[in-house]
Amino acid sequence: MYVCVCNAVTDREIRQCAELGARTVDDLRDSLGVASCCGKCERVAREVLASGTKGAVRSRSRPTASA
Repeated sequence: MYVCVCNAVTDREIRQCAELGARTVDDLRDSLGVASCCGKCERVAREVLASGTKGAVRSRSRPTASA
């Protein structure tokens, strides 16, 4: 779904940024342009980022299978 209509940024792109290390809306603004125009998307972008960050932390903390 589009989160930032002004810059055509989707929730998927925000989650990918979270996986690559984005932790703040400023990080998203720098890399994707989120909330850099009208700002109406900032609340939803923050929520998507928070959910993406939790997923990134969970996937890194999973134990690896030994061969």
